[in-house]
Amino acid sequence: MSDHKHEHGEACGCGHDHDHEHEEFVLTLTDEEGNEVEMALVETFDVGENVYALLLERNNPEADGIILRLEEQEEEMVLLNIEDEAEWARVEEAFNELVAAQDEA
Repeated sequence: MSDHKHEHGEACGCGHDHDHEHEEFVLTLTDEEGNEVEMALVETFDVGENVYALLLERNNPEADGIILRLEEQEEEMVLLNIEDEAEWARVEEAFNELVAAQDEA
C-alpha cells in the first residue's frame, strides 16, 4: 500500500466520511516477462459466491486492466487467476453490466 491520497465525491457510495482522505491500495505483480508492475485496486464486485478485483496499472491508466478472483486463505486475502472459461464468461458478463450501469449514471 502507498500513502497516496485522493478524494471521493459525495455520491461515490464508498460509505466513508468524505471530510478525510484515505489510502489507495497498490499491489506489485510480476508480468509474463518477469517485470514488476504496480497495480492499483480500482473496484471489487461480486459474481455469485465469489468476489473479483479490477486492477489497473498504476503508472499507465490507459493500459488494459486485469480481473482476478479475491479469496481468503489462512486469514489472508489472495488474488487468483481465473482459469476456468465458464467462470471467466460469467465474470466478463457481470463486469460489462457494471460498466454499462456506471456509464448510465
